[in-house]
Amino acid sequence: MKKSNTISNLSLNKAVFFDRDGTINSDEGHYYIYKPEDFVFNPGVIEGMKRLQTAGYLLFVITNQGGIAKGIYTREDVAKVHARMCKELTAEGVSITKIYYCPHHESIKTCVCRKPSPYMVNLAIEEFHIDKKHSWFIGDSSKDVKCAEAAGVKPIRIHKNQDITAAIDQILKNKN
Repeated sequence: MKKSNTISNLSLNKAVFFDRDGTINSDEGHYYIYKPEDFVFNPGVIEGMKRLQTAGYLLFVITNQGGIAKGIYTREDVAKVHARMCKELTAEGVSITKIYYCPHHESIKTCVCRKPSPYMVNLAIEEFHIDKKHSWFIGDSSKDVKCAEAAGVKPIRIHKNQDITAAIDQILKNKN
């Protein structure tokens, strides 16, 4: 009898998905963060990501970047911001598994990927064999909560630009 190579035969990973602007980094004083020099980590993010990584979680960034569709900034600008973010995290021993972003904006054209759609989270779940029951999404908006719920992962809504230590503590306390 041949074994099928379905996802049920694979070891599943647990993950934490992070919104970017307002959650990972401060967006205070900016409507869009597209310059590396404007990227500033919110309190507790680096240490929290380090703790989650140590506990075995894969870390993902799920972000809408509608300023691309609006012509305010480019994909290259987003890549530069993400490079700075990842460089600073790497220097602290933190590795982001993958960054997913939607370059569209509903005022220009509808798409399947823009949050609150679970599309980007579902891509990560499939690509990295994520166990939804043991995964979380931390974000600062109702779109993030709706995205998490639609993808079947547990949402944690924080206040914009707040210290995320309490959210990290909640995840680590409820590891099961």
